[in-house]
Amino acid sequence: MSEEEKGPNEIVWSIHDTNPELVQPLRESLRQVIDPEIGMSIIQLGLVRNISVEDELLKLKMILTTPFCPYGPAMIESTRQKAQAAVDLPVTVEMGMDPWDFSMMEDPSALDWGMYT
Repeated sequence: MSEEEKGPNEIVWSIHDTNPELVQPLRESLRQVIDPEIGMSIIQLGLVRNISVEDELLKLKMILTTPFCPYGPAMIESTRQKAQAAVDLPVTVEMGMDPWDFSMMEDPSALDWGMYT
C-alpha cells in the first residue's frame, strides 16, 4: 500500500498482509462507530489497534480513549457488530491496555478543534 493510499497516520493491521481484501470493507464499516463524547469515529481516533484472521475468526484489538469510558461497552459491541457485518465472519474484540493519546489519531490535523490549544 503506498503512502498516497493511506491516511497520514493510518494504522497497518495484520490483515493488510494476510487478507488485504478485508481492509477497505472493515475501515468503511468501522468508520460508522462513533465515540459519542468526542464525535469522531474509532478509525479517526486510532482506537482499532490491530485486526487479524485466525481459523475463520476475525480478531479485533481496540482501546478506548479513557479506561473508564461510560460508552465503552456500547462502542465495543457496536464495533463487533459492524466488523462482523463487513466481513461475514465471527468477530471477537479484545481490549488492549495501551493508553490512548492524540498521536494515535488517523489524521492529527483533526486536532484543530480549538479545544486543545
